Amino acid sequence: MLDKSALNGSVSQTLDPEEVARFDSLAEQWWDPIGKYGQAIAFNHARLAYFTSQIAEHFALDLPFEPAPNDNLWRLYDLGKPLQGLSILDVGCGGGLVSEPLARLGAEVTGIDASAMSIQVATQHAQNTLTPVTYVHTLAEDLVAQQQQFDVVINAEVVEHVQDQALLINQCAQLVKPGGMLILATLNRTVISYVFAIVGAEYVMRYLPIGTHSWSKFVKPTELSAWAKSGGCELTSHTGMKFNPWNKRWRYTENMAINYVQCFAKTEAKTDVKAKG
Repeated sequence: MLDKSALNGSVSQTLDPEEVARFDSLAEQWWDPIGKYGQAIAFNHARLAYFTSQIAEHFALDLPFEPAPNDNLWRLYDLGKPLQGLSILDVGCGGGLVSEPLARLGAEVTGIDASAMSIQVATQHAQNTLTPVTYVHTLAEDLVAQQQQFDVVINAEVVEHVQDQALLINQCAQLVKPGGMLILATLNRTVISYVFAIVGAEYVMRYLPIGTHSWSKFVKPTELSAWAKSGGCELTSHTGMKFNPWNKRWRYTENMAINYVQCFAKTEAKTDVKAKG
């Protein structure tokens, strides 16, 4: 069973206190469509469609239709409960934007986050919607220590907010059952990602709070896949995600210069990555 206590007293090599404080301060806006995370909510719908279709393909599950990137949550829920029987861990779950819909699709979902305020918001929202999700204020490293494993581990837009990125991805890989699936989503470290994801999204369009991202923490796809491979996970699929600011719609693209998703199959255990320092 998961230890539902708060964060342990050990010094984490991945935790960035400034990042946690920032998300704590904005936690109450996670589900507000006109709040600070309004565009993140729309982006999340597009990610969920891809996550769901790739999970179904990996585990040979039947879907009544192929979810599209601009489907709203109610359209996604028309799929029924195709993920029933799967255990999913959402690392850095925030307010539960990924965890809750996947639970509504039938999965047994656990969401973890370093932000206590985000966990409180996620828990309350799940209770309000009668959605069975387990939320825990803890870190991936704590679950590794408890020898927990899941069919699917998702790390979506989290790796760019931590200190030791390679270590976090290795921890996520360790949490995947053999034959299971690792899903990673983040931003590429390119000139165009700086222009659009930071200057455009934060300073010009104000889609995200200023300071949400640090470009130096963005991760190239080759780096991300190498870290996952060191944990015994082989790349099986990937996609870029492109936003149209005129109609505010997302679409999948082969261009991974800004936002992208990588999916991996867990093949075998590898040597743990050591913490820096």
